[in-house]
Amino acid sequence: MKLPMFPLQSVFFPGETVPLHIFEERYQELIKDCRSEAITFGIPVYIDKKIEFGTEVQLVEVVNTYEGGEMDVVCVARQVFKVVSFENEMGDKLYAGGEVEFLEANNDADENLRSDVLEKIEELYQLMAVELPTVPADKFNSYAFAHKMGLSFDQEYELLQLTNEIERLHFIRLHLESTIAILKQINTTKAVIEMNGHFKNFDPLDFEDFKVD
Repeated sequence: MKLPMFPLQSVFFPGETVPLHIFEERYQELIKDCRSEAITFGIPVYIDKKIEFGTEVQLVEVVNTYEGGEMDVVCVARQVFKVVSFENEMGDKLYAGGEVEFLEANNDADENLRSDVLEKIEELYQLMAVELPTVPADKFNSYAFAHKMGLSFDQEYELLQLTNEIERLHFIRLHLESTIAILKQINTTKAVIEMNGHFKNFDPLDFEDFKVD
């Protein structure tokens, strides 16, 4: 399938709301075409000076239009794709385009695994003293907190390429276990530092049985 392209150094996951500020003329043209022709476009991830994977998005609303033609728009992310080819101008259009292959997604996962990952996310938020947004267990999936659990840009990009929900949840769980362990160690260190300088009640030792060889 051929898609218009809007490369960004950002990762967007299926189902995610994507707010964009459009200021370049070529992408103003793209948004106008999306409105008039009801087409979708791709946001390939620009990473390591190349593009290989990205997400198809659909325009939902043009929120603001400014005098110079700039726009604030809201889109929704749909499917993940692999870039097959790329051209700086798509036919007679100003914007880029290219051929893509959509990745087949398997979103089935064991409920116990989902619950386990969700519990670890709750633990992470408790350790950070941050309020956790309410997400019913039956609505939770691997993308729900993808931007809100401390994944690096590279990790988010790796997660985007995983087509199986079980693999994605295992990937997230491994990250959470590592992050939680680090936070617990930090909290322990912090408690030790805070104790330093305070009077401590030490139990005296009984020297009756001590010997010096």
